[in-house]
Amino acid sequence: MQAHAEFKDKDAEGDAPEFGPWLSQASILIVDDEPGMRNFLVKTLSPRCRRVVEACNVEEASRHLDSNQFDVVILDNIMPGKSGVEWLNEQRNIGFFADAILITAFADLETAIQALRAGAVDFVLKPFRSNQILNAVARCLDRLHLQKENFLLRHELLSETNETLKRSRIIGQSPALQQVRETLARVAPMPTSVLITGESGTGKGVAARMLHSVSDRAEKPFVPVNCAAIPSEMIESELFGHLKGAFTGADTRRDGLFLYANEGTLFLDEVGELPLPMQSKLLRVIEDKKIRPLGSEREIPINVRFVFATNVDLAKAVEEGKFRADLFYRMNVVNVDMPPLRERKGDVVELAEMFMHKLSRDLGVPALSLEAPIRHGLTNYDWPGNVRELRNLIERSLILGEFPSEFDNEEGEDTGANENSLKSVERRHILSVLEACGGNRAEAARRLGISRKTIDRKCEQWNV
Repeated sequence: MQAHAEFKDKDAEGDAPEFGPWLSQASILIVDDEPGMRNFLVKTLSPRCRRVVEACNVEEASRHLDSNQFDVVILDNIMPGKSGVEWLNEQRNIGFFADAILITAFADLETAIQALRAGAVDFVLKPFRSNQILNAVARCLDRLHLQKENFLLRHELLSETNETLKRSRIIGQSPALQQVRETLARVAPMPTSVLITGESGTGKGVAARMLHSVSDRAEKPFVPVNCAAIPSEMIESELFGHLKGAFTGADTRRDGLFLYANEGTLFLDEVGELPLPMQSKLLRVIEDKKIRPLGSEREIPINVRFVFATNVDLAKAVEEGKFRADLFYRMNVVNVDMPPLRERKGDVVELAEMFMHKLSRDLGVPALSLEAPIRHGLTNYDWPGNVRELRNLIERSLILGEFPSEFDNEEGEDTGANENSLKSVERRHILSVLEACGGNRAEAARRLGISRKTIDRKCEQWNV
C-alpha cells in the first residue's frame, strides 16, 4: 500500500476544478483498510458530496450496502483476507446496485481484466491526486445520469405517446377543478401517498404531473407506470428490476422502475388492475420503503413519493375480494376525485381552444374557427369519453377540415335544453364514428377516446 503522503491534493495548488453538476448530490462509499487513504478520500470528497461513508474492510462495507444506497463505491483491491475484485464479484451476485471504482498500486493487465469482469467501471492507479479521483467519480455520475435520462425518456415515449397529455397544468376554472388544485397544493409538500380517482379521460395523469411539479421533488424523476399495460408475468421485473440470471432470458442486470423513480415520484396508473400477488408486494414497499429485485438477496432502500390513479371503484373491489383492503387503506390517505367533463361544461371551450392551438401546430394544418354554433354544440355534448374524447374530436376535425355536423348547432337551437336532445347528439356522434370504422367497436372506442365497454353498453341501449 502507498503512503498517504503520496496522494497530493490538487486543490492546494490552485483553484478547484469543475467536476460536473451531480457531485454535490452523490452518495459515496469508501472501502479501504488503510486509515491514511480513507482520510485522504474523505477529505477530498466530503466537502463536495452529499454523503461520504467509509469502511475499513469488506465486512463493514457489506453492512453499509445492506442498509443504504450508494451511487459510487471506491474500492481498494489489495486488502487483508479478500481482494476488492473478489468482494465485488460476490456482491454482484447477491445484489450490488452502484458503480464501482477500483484503486490499486498494481497495474497489471490481469487485474484490470478481472476488475472489468467483476463490474468495475473505472480503474485508478496509485499514487493519484485528488482531481484524478474526483474526475473518476464525476465520470461515473455522468454516465449514471445519462443512462437514467435515456431510460426515462424512452419509458415516457412508450407509456404516453400523446404529448398533450404530458402537460403539468390542469385546464379549466370550474369550482370542481379549483377544489382539485387546492387539494393538490396542500398535499404537494408532504410525502403522503395520493389516490386520484375518476372516469377514464378526466385527466388523472395530468393531476399527478401537477402534483409532482409543485412538490419539492419537481427536479427529480416523474415515472408513470400503466399497470394495465404490463403483462402480469412481467410486472414484478418491470417494477423491482432483476439480477443477471434471475430467470430464463435475464442475460443482464436491469434496474426496475422503483429505482429509476428514487427521490422522485412514481405514478401507478390503473392500479386497480394489479394482480393480487403484486398488490401484496406493493404494500410491503409502501410500508418498508425497500425493494428486493428478482434474484437479489439484498433489499434496497428507496425514497419515492407514491401517486396512484384508478377509474375502478376500489372500495367495491375490496368487497368483492379483487383488491386488498390493507393496500387500499394504505393508498387512500388523500383522495383527489377528478370531475367528469359533463360536470364542468364551462371548461369545454377553453380545453377545445388549447387542443386546437397545440394540435394544429403539431399537425401542420390551419386551426378551425370555434364559432358560436360550434361552441354551443361542444358545450352541450355529454362527453362520455371526457377530456380525451374532446382532444380526439379536435384532432379528427383538424384532419378532415371541419367539425362533425352534429356539433354545428345554431346558437338559438338549444340541444341541451332537455335530456333527449343531448342524448340524441351523443348517439349520432358515436354511431357516425362507428360507421366510419366499418362497425369495428374497438377502433371506434379508440378514436372516440372512450372504453370498449362504453361502446358496447351504448349499442345495447340503442339495439345496434
